[in-house]
Order: sequence, then C-alpha cells, then structure tokens
Amino acid sequence: IYPLSVLLLILFYRNSMQVVGAVWAVMALGDGAAGAAGVALKSPALPWNRSKSWAGFVAFVAAGTLGAYALTRWIAPAQPAEDAWLIGFATATVGAMVESLPNGVDDNLTVPLLAGAFMYCLSMVEVNSFWSNYPYLKTRILAALAVNIGFAVLALILRTVTWSGATMGLLLGVAVYLSYGFRSFAILLAFFLIGSIATRLGYAQKAARGVAEHRKGARSWREASANLIAGAFFSILVITTPHEKVFLIALVAAFAEAAGDTISSEIGQWVSSRAYLITTFKPVPAGENGGISVPGTLAGVAASGVIAGLALALGLGSSAGIAVAFAAGVAGNLFDSLLGATIERRGLVTNGIVNFAGTSFAGALALVIVTHWPM
Repeated sequence: IYPLSVLLLILFYRNSMQVVGAVWAVMALGDGAAGAAGVALKSPALPWNRSKSWAGFVAFVAAGTLGAYALTRWIAPAQPAEDAWLIGFATATVGAMVESLPNGVDDNLTVPLLAGAFMYCLSMVEVNSFWSNYPYLKTRILAALAVNIGFAVLALILRTVTWSGATMGLLLGVAVYLSYGFRSFAILLAFFLIGSIATRLGYAQKAARGVAEHRKGARSWREASANLIAGAFFSILVITTPHEKVFLIALVAAFAEAAGDTISSEIGQWVSSRAYLITTFKPVPAGENGGISVPGTLAGVAASGVIAGLALALGLGSSAGIAVAFAAGVAGNLFDSLLGATIERRGLVTNGIVNFAGTSFAGALALVIVTHWPM
C-alpha cells in the first residue's frame, strides 16, 4: 500500500510536485514519529481513540510539519517560507487527525489521500481573495451567527438534533453561510429539512425492523460532522481562493450526495424490507451496510436533484456546472454504498467515516471535472 500511495500522489498531483513531496514527508516522518513517541512517552489517550496518545499526535504534527516544510522549499523554492510553514503545519495536522481515527483501513492509504487533497486545495488559497471578500464578510458574519443560532435553537426545540449536534451544526453552518450568504446556507437548510422529514417518515415501522436512527432520529455531532465538514471546507475555499465558481459546484455536489444518501437510506428502509448488496446484488435485509433498493435509489437521486435544482435557482452555478454537481452527488452516493458493502461490513470503519468519504468524494469529483473542463 505504501508504494501504491506514493504512485497515486504522483499521478494525482503531477503538476504540483511540492504536494507529492510534502505529503510523502508527512506520511513517512509523521507516522514514524507518532509510533516512536507513543511507545516511549506516557501521555493521556486521545478522547476519540483510546489506543492513541497525545504524545504520538503531537509528534506526528511536529515531524510532519518539518518534513513538509523541507520538501516544499526544496521542490518549490519560490514559495514564501511563511506559507510553506503554515501549509505544512495544517497538512500535518490533518494527517495526524486521519492517522488517529479509530478505523481498520491502513493509514498509509488514508493519510496521503486526505492530506494530499487538503494540501492541494489549501495551496490555492490567496490572501488577496480573502481581502476582496472582506467588506462583505464583516456584515455577513453577523447574519451567519444570527441565522445559525436561530435554526440551532429551533432544531433543539423540534428534537431533530442533540446539543452536540446543534453546536457542531452551528459552527459548520456559519462557514457555509459565509461563502455565499443565505443562498449557500439554503442548500444546507434544504438538506437538513428533507433529511429530518425522511427520518420521521415511517419511523415506527423502521424501529420495529431495528433499522431506525437512534435517539428518534436526532442528529449528534458525529452525524453533523460526517455530512457537513466537506461542504463547510469547500465554503471556506469559495471566499479564500480565486476559484469561487469551482468550489461552489463542489459545495453543491457535497450536499447533493449527503441528501441523496440520507433519503435513499430512510426511504429504502421504510418502503422495502429487502435490499441488494451493491457488490454482488445478493438479497440482504433493509438497512444492511452496502444494501441498495430501487425505491431507495430513486428517492436518493430525486433528493440530489432537489438540491441541484435549488442551487440552479439560486444562481450558484451554470446549468452545466450544476449538472456536474448533481451527477457527482449521485456517484458519491453509490461510492458510499460501495464502501458500506466492503470495508464497513467488515467493521474497518464507522458509518460516519463512510458518510464523510461519500460527501468528500462527490465534491472532489465535481472539482476535478469543472477544473479540467471549465463550465
């Protein structure tokens, strides 16, 4: 897997070799330092993974940052030193987070894939792009806080989220609002509304089958993070890079996938007691990881279409660009099911990680398409 990961980095970022070098350094030096520090030093365990320690986490970030900085400056000496330090530190931190997650997938694969995508996007950030948006952001931040606090309180009253879910949703919702005001936030809101409604539909029947969401469908910080982090990340890139239109399409794709995944699961489990494994089409009980059904799939496609249609009506992209976002959202939903049928069924990852992978895949796919074929 290690040489395969390096090969993938070269293929993906052959025109940005500083990303290849920096992420390779993060993977090699960070992982090695984390293992050594975790064994040699006694420190408290990480709250999200008791088998990992803070000493290992800090060592990963420190060694990864140094390695990323050194190779970035060697491969791209024209890049300012302060930028190389900042991007290296951020990339190493993401790598440390990925390495510390409680999953059974080899981190020699997950760290370079996620850290590489993160660094590539981060390398597009320009200070001038932020300052050009600053006059709007000064007033938009107040509206973002007011609107998100209001909806968080309403969601708590309606018991569609837990306190942790409301807090995480508020923070990520502010990021989404900042990108394009209420128009971008409306996409998130539409996802939340149709997801909440679908969860309540036939809840008693789904509960009797043992496939209903816990806490009567109230989302916690885990569900909020899994579904919103990718969209929030793309939202920040909308206002900090000169590629506003590209990242808007990626944002729409991420939420189109999240809506499609939620609706396909909820409707499929309600309407049908049987599903078919996406890898073999073998009949499995409804709610089985990787199981798909005709009603659920059609409902998911329709939900992605609603998000895409709303984005088009709000002027978040051209017809061609929104069509790409819709297609990427549907593809991301299928990718989510594929991961569910393979690694999730084996207990290697949690459903939250699969959901995060689905939204990230959809956004990345849309990003690749619109970057290579401008629309």
